[in-house]
Amino acid sequence: MRRLASWVKERDRVLVMGALNVTPDSFYDGGRYLTPTDAIERALQMGREGADIIDVGGASSRPGAKPLSSIEELKRVMPVIEGVRNRSAVLLSVDTTRASVAKEAIACGASIVNDISALRFDPEMAGMIAEGGVFVVLMHMLETPETMQDNPVYTDPVEEIKSFLAERIEAALDSGVPRERIIIDPGIGFGKRLEHNLTILRGLSSFTDLDVPILIGLSRKSFLGEILNLPAGERLEGTIAANAVAVINGADIIRVHDVKEGRRTADVARRLRNDEP
Repeated sequence: MRRLASWVKERDRVLVMGALNVTPDSFYDGGRYLTPTDAIERALQMGREGADIIDVGGASSRPGAKPLSSIEELKRVMPVIEGVRNRSAVLLSVDTTRASVAKEAIACGASIVNDISALRFDPEMAGMIAEGGVFVVLMHMLETPETMQDNPVYTDPVEEIKSFLAERIEAALDSGVPRERIIIDPGIGFGKRLEHNLTILRGLSSFTDLDVPILIGLSRKSFLGEILNLPAGERLEGTIAANAVAVINGADIIRVHDVKEGRRTADVARRLRNDEP
């Protein structure tokens, strides 16, 4: 936690968040790490490859995903978080919209709650995060994962998403979450068409006006598949290119499936940024 707090002040490097989905149906790695043993080993591997944070998620948020019970979500994520914490000092994040899941994860050592609903789905989430003294990622998403891609429409994607995130930052502050523990994510692919995603990446520097770290998650997503006409398993090069652009335009954290490649991309792209230290 201290390492993360120190980084928020300095922001002298880009952090790499390794995505670890312990789900049967996530769009890329669903089904690969269903057993705690496999998931823990993958987390440790990502740590060796340069991940600063491991983001553990038990409920798929792919387009069209159905809601999961909190009991099942806890069964999936808790053994992994406990196992990784017992064997590694890597920072842990829990990818959840439920306060009950976040609370258990925090008790086992998670330092970040990655909430794709930006504290909207569970009225207890904001207060629990404030009380737990952890970091929170506030992400923009239209509606729910089940419906977000039905008909996403924007007049000005960057300004509309920026306005939404500014409002959610204020909501978090009003609930007692300090600004220095807030991270934002414009939500690439969450209720966005191809051109919306590209517009967000081109205009990412605008989000720095909100004065909190920016996380971007675009690893192997469908908009890259639209550009390349390739399935998720063949979108690594597209991911590298898009992450480089995101970092140059102001991203402070990149969320990736391929940590080794993400770490190298982040380190080079950070040196190309105008505010390179």
